Amino acid sequence: MTMKTVKITGDIVDNNTARFYQWFGMDATSPATVDEILNDGNTDPVEVIINSGGGDVFAGSEIYSMLRNYAGNVTVNIMGIAASAASVIAMAGNTVNMSPTAQMMIHKAWSYQEGNADDHNHESQVLASIDSSLVNAYVDKTGIDRNNILQMMQNETWMTAQDAVDKGFADKIMFQDDKQLQIANSLGHTLPKKDAVKKFMTMIAEFKDSEKPTPAIKNQIKDNKEKSTPSLRDQKLAILFGKDDGNVNNN
Repeated sequence: MTMKTVKITGDIVDNNTARFYQWFGMDATSPATVDEILNDGNTDPVEVIINSGGGDVFAGSEIYSMLRNYAGNVTVNIMGIAASAASVIAMAGNTVNMSPTAQMMIHKAWSYQEGNADDHNHESQVLASIDSSLVNAYVDKTGIDRNNILQMMQNETWMTAQDAVDKGFADKIMFQDDKQLQIANSLGHTLPKKDAVKKFMTMIAEFKDSEKPTPAIKNQIKDNKEKSTPSLRDQKLAILFGKDDGNVNNN
């Protein structure tokens, strides 16, 4: 029997936002990508690999519902982090395994809000309703009292693999029966901040667009097609300095 693999990595986003992430080559998971894997005409077992800090609460809820509704067996393996919406998705597993180095985090929903006092009061009620819904996934998996779960969410509770197993959020710690060394830390290595990565990806996309020949450059190439073709950089320099012979040299 074959096994399907669903990867919950990067930000969890709605289907439209996923197109934005794909355009810039950024990692993200959307309900559409999960649905495509699950609904392929068979009910083979599914392995869900999670390493995500969360994202859109409604996209996460949709993915959770699809996994819970899936007819086959669902095994969740948390490899790095399952936080926020990703922790909700993790609760859909028939079995939830965590790497000994992984973390799980649950917290209350939050949002950006603008407006007057009435707007903020309304948003507070919406967030409270969302929290009440999210609690259902945690209670169903752990059996912990709703009020206790809400308090854990309010405290923004972080759990190691052992904590998660002890509290019922996970069933097993991975590699416990494996005597081989599983993890090697890298000294002196600092990961870039995620917002810096996003800015960098945007800059790369803009740079690629700037390298596309302009109509003026295309016309110059056509007029000088019998001559050796200069580089795109030299073509730009030729137009900038008003040269029309197409023979700009590098020094």
